[in-house]
Amino acid sequence: MTCLLAIAPSSYHYHHARLGVDKYAGLRAEVAGAFADSKGRYGYRRIKAVLKTGVSEKVVRRIMAEEGLVAHAPKRRRYSSYEGETTPAPANLVDRDFTAERPNEKWLTDISEIKARDGKVYLSPMIDCFDGKIVAYTAGFSPNAELANRMLEKAASTLPGNARPLVHSDRGCHYRWPGWLGLMERFGLTRSMSAKGCSPDNAAAEGFFGRMKTEAVYPEKWEEHTRNEVLALVDEYIRWYNHERIKQSLGWMSPVQYRQSQGMAA
Repeated sequence: MTCLLAIAPSSYHYHHARLGVDKYAGLRAEVAGAFADSKGRYGYRRIKAVLKTGVSEKVVRRIMAEEGLVAHAPKRRRYSSYEGETTPAPANLVDRDFTAERPNEKWLTDISEIKARDGKVYLSPMIDCFDGKIVAYTAGFSPNAELANRMLEKAASTLPGNARPLVHSDRGCHYRWPGWLGLMERFGLTRSMSAKGCSPDNAAAEGFFGRMKTEAVYPEKWEEHTRNEVLALVDEYIRWYNHERIKQSLGWMSPVQYRQSQGMAA
């Protein structure tokens, strides 16, 4: 064989000894562990960031594909709270710019439904455009005004000093009824609204719901749980999202970790 291949015997024995050896065996175990730690919510970019490995994203992606560690595809969101032009709508001051230079400068809100075994759960979060942190949220069994109003009060209670963020929403009825308008005025907050029937105008809020459902709701089959169990799952996910879920835009840190690194949080 060495004569046929025209190579030295030592080279033949070296390569023969390496046949069947997986040089990524150790990395495979680390990738599988990191994927499990994320509860199956991380794709190959976040897995690579977590492991801080020197191999390329292409290698990590191939390993995940070979091991069947595949991300779930998002599904379409259908819930809408629009009930017509009940009160005059303010201008769209965000204009699809979902960035902010500092915390509590620009907030986004919306309401989404989550199916449960015995009904539905509705989630109303307030999202900070600075880093995507969920400033406050409420969840309940009815998408009523009390759900949105209570969330706004919780969010406003977190504001330091004289911070007065812009609050952007879609044209849902919750944000046009007297209770919401009164709270906005009491806290000195500025209103902004999407155009009628234009979901891209509030895309960052829609994006949060999409990520939550893709990463947790659908793959973990929340629809097989009771509504009370889903409430607990919502709490767990948002806590994980704020404190542990890393983002490339934040240097592969979570919102809370990023604020701590910037001296903005304890």
